[in-house]
Amino acid sequence: MAQAEQTGTKPFSLFEWMLAGRYLRTRRREGFVSVIAGFSFLGIMLGVATLIVVLSVMNGFRKELLDKIVGINGHIFVAPIETPLTDYEEVTKRIAAVPGVKRALPIIEGQAFGSSPYGGSGVLVRGIRGEDLGKISHIADNIRQGTLENFDQDSGVAIGRRLAEALSIQAGDTLTLITPRGASTPFGTAPRIKGYPVKAVFEIGMSEFDSSFVYMPLAEAQSYFNRPNDVQLIEVYLDNADKVDEARAAIEEAAGRQILMTDWRQRNRTFFGALEVERNVMFLILTLIVLVAALNIISGLIMLVKDKSSDIAILRTMGATRGAVMRVFLITGASIGIVGTIAGFGLGLLLALNVESIRNFISYLTNTNLFPAELYFLSRLPADVNPTEVITILVMAMVLSLLATLYPSWRAAKLDPVEALRYG
Repeated sequence: MAQAEQTGTKPFSLFEWMLAGRYLRTRRREGFVSVIAGFSFLGIMLGVATLIVVLSVMNGFRKELLDKIVGINGHIFVAPIETPLTDYEEVTKRIAAVPGVKRALPIIEGQAFGSSPYGGSGVLVRGIRGEDLGKISHIADNIRQGTLENFDQDSGVAIGRRLAEALSIQAGDTLTLITPRGASTPFGTAPRIKGYPVKAVFEIGMSEFDSSFVYMPLAEAQSYFNRPNDVQLIEVYLDNADKVDEARAAIEEAAGRQILMTDWRQRNRTFFGALEVERNVMFLILTLIVLVAALNIISGLIMLVKDKSSDIAILRTMGATRGAVMRVFLITGASIGIVGTIAGFGLGLLLALNVESIRNFISYLTNTNLFPAELYFLSRLPADVNPTEVITILVMAMVLSLLATLYPSWRAAKLDPVEALRYG
C-alpha cells in the first residue's frame, strides 16, 4: 500500500482529467448514466438561466417603477401645519436653495371627473406652474401631441395618452372637468363644471399615470379648487433620492415655519416592500431547480461508481491512490455542474438582454398581449442585469455542483479492490 501511495499521480494530473473525460462519454452500456448526466446538465443550465432572467426582470421592474414614480412625484413632500401655505413662494425659494435640492415646486392636487362627448373617467388634477412642469423630464421629454409653450397663459391642460385614448380626444379638443367641491350657494355647495382645451398629450410609459393624470396651470387650479392664495404642498426633488434623511433637517430649517414632511419611501413603502418580498421568494423557489439538478448529479455519479467498480479496483491494484480515484469522479461530476453553469450564464444573459424583443415575438406568434400595461403598470418589459447578483448565482450553482460530487467521489475512493473485483 505504501508503494501504491508513492507511485500515485500528482493531484489533478492529465491522467485524471483524461480518465474523467472518458467516463463522461456516452457508451451503450452506460447509456442510462449518460442520460442522467445530460438531464443534470440541462437542469443546472436552465436553473441558472431562469434565475438570471427572472431577477433581471424584477430588478428592471423596480428600477423603472422607482424612476417613474419618484421622477413624477418628487422625493420629499412638505405640507403646512395649522396655517395654510399662503407664503409658498418664499418657502419654495428657501427650500430650493438648500444644498442637495435639485428643485422645489408648489402644487395643488384634487380629484375630479374628466369627460368628453365620447366618455368619462376619474382623474387626478395637479396644479403646477408651467416653468416647473417643463423641468419634469418624464413629462416635457415625452410630449406626443401639442406643446407646453405658454402653458400658464393659455389656461389649458396636459393629459396622459391613455386618458386621451379612453376619452377619444387629442390636442386641441376640450376636456370637461367636474368636481363636487364648487361654489357655495344658499342651497349648499354646487358642483363645478368647466371645460379646458387640451394643450398637450404626454406618455410617461406607466399606465397608472398615463390614464389618470391631468396637469393644469397653478393659478387655474387655485381658482378651480377654491384655494385662491395657497397651495396644498411643496414637492422637493433631490440630487440623490437615497439621501432623504440627510436633507430633512436642512429643509425643515429652511422652511421657517411649522411643516409636516413625508418622503417617497413612506408613500410607497407597501408597494416596494411587496416587490422585494416577491423577488426574494422567487430567488428561493428558482434555486430549487439548481438544487434538484445537483441531486441528479449525485444519483448519476453513484450509478457510475457502481458501474465502474471493477475499473476502480484495477486502478487501485495498479497503484492509483484513493485521492486519485476521488479526484477522477470529482472532476467528472464537477464538469457537469460547471459547464452547465457557464452555459446557463450565456443563455440567461442572452435572454435577459433581449427579453422585450422575445416578448414582442411571442406576442406576434400567439396574437396575444403577454404584458398588458393595465395590469403591470409599465408599457414594456424591462430588464436590468445586476453583475453582483449574476456572480452570486454562478458561485451558488458551482458550489452546489461541487458539493454534490463529494459523497459519490468519497464512496469511489473507499471502494475495496478485492470486493470490487469479486462483485464487479
